[in-house]
Amino acid sequence: MAEKKQGLSIFFPDKVLKKIKNAAAYILIICLLSSPLTMTANAAPGTKARSAVLYEAETDTFLFTKNPDERLPIASITKIMTALVVLENCNPEEHVQFKRQWALTEGSSSGFREGGWYTVRQLLYALMLASGNDAAVALACHAAGSVENFARLMNRKASELGMTNSCFKNPHGLDEKGHYSTATDMAKLAAAAMKNEQFVILSSTKDVKIGKYRFSNHNKLLWKYPNVVGVKTGYTSAAGRTLVTCVKKKGMTLICVTLNDSDDWNDHISLFDWAGANYKIYTLDSRGGVGSLPVISGEKESALLKSERDVKLLLNSGDEVETEISLPRFAYAPVSEYEKAGEVHILVNGKKVDTVQILYSESVPVDPAVPLTFWEKVKWSWRLSNQYMDARYFLMY
Repeated sequence: MAEKKQGLSIFFPDKVLKKIKNAAAYILIICLLSSPLTMTANAAPGTKARSAVLYEAETDTFLFTKNPDERLPIASITKIMTALVVLENCNPEEHVQFKRQWALTEGSSSGFREGGWYTVRQLLYALMLASGNDAAVALACHAAGSVENFARLMNRKASELGMTNSCFKNPHGLDEKGHYSTATDMAKLAAAAMKNEQFVILSSTKDVKIGKYRFSNHNKLLWKYPNVVGVKTGYTSAAGRTLVTCVKKKGMTLICVTLNDSDDWNDHISLFDWAGANYKIYTLDSRGGVGSLPVISGEKESALLKSERDVKLLLNSGDEVETEISLPRFAYAPVSEYEKAGEVHILVNGKKVDTVQILYSESVPVDPAVPLTFWEKVKWSWRLSNQYMDARYFLMY
């Protein structure tokens, strides 16, 4: 029997050929079993959502998408926009007298009574925890005079945030023609809302008591998953189950949005677990110091240093980060705050990815009582050269 390859005939006895084929099949099986594990180890889990995204807000990165820009009804996650617009246009301590027409709003309700007086803050708790549609209308009318005027404020804010595939018709999210958004846009909205401290307090509160009323947050992940900080649930017959959640994990701010998802709780948990296992954030914070530098002939012996700007890098969990700090061994007074002192180079797996200036974070004037001649400067230079190591440091992350 002969095996042919590229026109060349090679002859083997049948027994030898059989052994060769068995060995090849064995190797092929091993490859098939091992390759998928390597190739799919970082693959995101599936989701039952019609549309979904997992967004890392610190670095503006979408880690997972599924039909991310499909325009869909969004139900009560609309109230994220409602709360943000109210917080930006109203004082939370303003008082609102609850009107009868607001109490008659269909769907989920706060139960607040007609004629009762409530603060904007109390109405916001009813909005975010109880998902009160009546509270949504009350807040809209208080903030803008009518639902229609408030919808204009909502769409103006959407435009500011770059939500190019969204249109808001009401403050509660009840099904209405022309009221829609996308998973991408809702992630952008949630990221903006989570920068508002008052919003974070509202959306992360599990339970609250307002007079005789007690509200419990519909977001079950506040109880089921660590470090969840919001944000909102939703449901209508047209939209199905909608959910936006936010988790702080390994330096990341992870925002998950699912639209029309029958298994949203488990889908969010799976995506958060996957992101935590596969990604991390490296941060260089300009507010923190990066050491100090000796100053000769100054009113202080050294000057504190800081980086010029923040750096946030989204990395794979196995990536190694080094920072090379390049500085002189010393400086002569005077030095001025914000003056450049050196540089920090950031390397990922040995490759330089960013360079940031190191600045003085304080000024050190010359000390008139310590004048230095030329030879004294030479002496100080020699002394410091032996006292301080070369200012190139490698810090492992």
